[in-house]
Amino acid sequence: MKKDFFIGPLIFLLIWVLFSYLKLINPVLIPTPWTVMVKFAQLFFSGEIWSDLFATLYRLFFGLALSTAIGIPLGLLLGSSKRLSDSTEFLIDFFRSIPASALFPMFLLLFGIGDTAKISVVVFSCSLIIIIHTISGVKNCKEARIRVAKVMKANKLAIFTKIIFPESLPHIFVGLRISISIALILVVVAEMFIGTKYGLGRLISYSHLMFRISTMYAAIFVTGILGYVLNKIFLLVETRVFHWAGK
Repeated sequence: MKKDFFIGPLIFLLIWVLFSYLKLINPVLIPTPWTVMVKFAQLFFSGEIWSDLFATLYRLFFGLALSTAIGIPLGLLLGSSKRLSDSTEFLIDFFRSIPASALFPMFLLLFGIGDTAKISVVVFSCSLIIIIHTISGVKNCKEARIRVAKVMKANKLAIFTKIIFPESLPHIFVGLRISISIALILVVVAEMFIGTKYGLGRLISYSHLMFRISTMYAAIFVTGILGYVLNKIFLLVETRVFHWAGK
């Protein structure tokens, strides 16, 4: 771990301590770091947060899996055909420009308040991200390599499996890494506004309504740490697996 890693968190903690102990903001609204850290530990040791954490992770990964299953094949298909790419460009840009949160009422009407509505929001947003990055990966394949393969009488399947798909993978994985961050945000927000029995978003919203402020901040920290860890795992896999990217 880099030495500079702790500088940012320490500065943030110092500012937090100053604001809370000097009472620059109402202590009821911003409790001390120690109070939040104690509550953070209690949530895990008491088991209170585990059901919420697993529910959020289930929705996140299920939505991301569906997005991947939809986004990668469609992106490869559209990227391989200029005609298809041009004919769907408006639709992709149109739907990408719509905030997923604006579609909560529609998904709520279509699928009710269960997990299907929350997962559908993730699929809608993340599949578009993956499609766009996959198309970019296909279009950025080195034309010289494709020409050499054609000169060597390689068929279309061989060109796709040996050149196009491997060169597209780094772009696809960037799309996946961005998608997992967006998916976490959407799941948590959906849990807050659509409603659910379990989920980190529900815990944050419920703690706010019940004025359990330290619990609210602790749940927010859990969400932030979860997003950071997932992003780092994806980044580690990306650097280890796709070591040829950019070479």
